[in-house]
Amino acid sequence: MSRSISQRACMVFGGLALAGALSFAQAAPVSFAVPLTGAQQVPPVQTPGSGNAALTYDAGSRVVTWNITFSGLTSPVTMAHFHGPAAAGQNAGVKVWISQKGTAEVTSPITGQATLSADEAKLFEGGQMYINVHTKNNPNGEIRGQVTPPK
Repeated sequence: MSRSISQRACMVFGGLALAGALSFAQAAPVSFAVPLTGAQQVPPVQTPGSGNAALTYDAGSRVVTWNITFSGLTSPVTMAHFHGPAAAGQNAGVKVWISQKGTAEVTSPITGQATLSADEAKLFEGGQMYINVHTKNNPNGEIRGQVTPPK
């Protein structure tokens, strides 16, 4: 009799664990904003320009969508990317193109989406990516913002 109760208890707990895992994978997408400034560049860039990235992220599908606006930059935008892995104050290589690769000039707004790899999703969710907007006068980036999804 106690074996039967133990088996039922394991089945109940196993079912609850599975339900919890499924609900996490099916969590609703989250939307958040990332301010983009020259002060966040490494090293900082003196610029009258600024921007904002409106992001939506679905952890279940690992899809990130963006609408990035900017104005007042010192020269035309040449490209924009997600970089990582890097905490605020650190630099890293390109992970995901935001602008269309090979475009001569990029205008505001930049809209798009990408499906992150499992490794990129871990970096993104862990706050280890940043957005960098590069310009002709500042090829290493004129404005930047650390991506910190809400918990």
